[in-house]
Amino acid sequence: MSDGHRAPHDDKVGPLHIVRRHFATDEGVYGVILVAGMIVASGSLGATAWVVFLQVVGTVLIFWAAHVYAGTVAHHGFEDGRIIGIRESFRAAVRRSWGLLVAALIPSSILLLGVAKIVPDDTAAWIALWICVAVLAVLGYIAFARRGARWYIRVLGALGTAGFGILMILLKSGGVAH
Repeated sequence: MSDGHRAPHDDKVGPLHIVRRHFATDEGVYGVILVAGMIVASGSLGATAWVVFLQVVGTVLIFWAAHVYAGTVAHHGFEDGRIIGIRESFRAAVRRSWGLLVAALIPSSILLLGVAKIVPDDTAAWIALWICVAVLAVLGYIAFARRGARWYIRVLGALGTAGFGILMILLKSGGVAH
């Protein structure tokens, strides 16, 4: 709804609201792509699932902190005719950036399958990458559904968003990062 009106379901509180508000955001999409990129880069060095897990989580935390810092600095001061204090700016930056952290949860937990030796390390990395694709598809679908798009536009949005994960898989399988 680009005209400034809110969809009626935006005021509802519950699990779906939390997903829409904190995960189905540009930060959430960026976070999943970041995680996929870290899995590709770490896996290209033949790292164990534990090393990949630590690198993914560490990188996401650093990017999240940098995002919060940048958002705090960018929105602190005089904006829209009023003074925004540092605390208010910080809280808003944390709220906006939450999706970046949440995005790492699902693929990181999949990497733990390799850490626990439930599956081989390389298999855990591949599963995590395909989970990234699935999560991106869901985020794309939700983004278009939130705007009331028809079902086929939602599917196209899901495919377009998932395409970034597919590009990461092509990097890994094409020998660029393997």
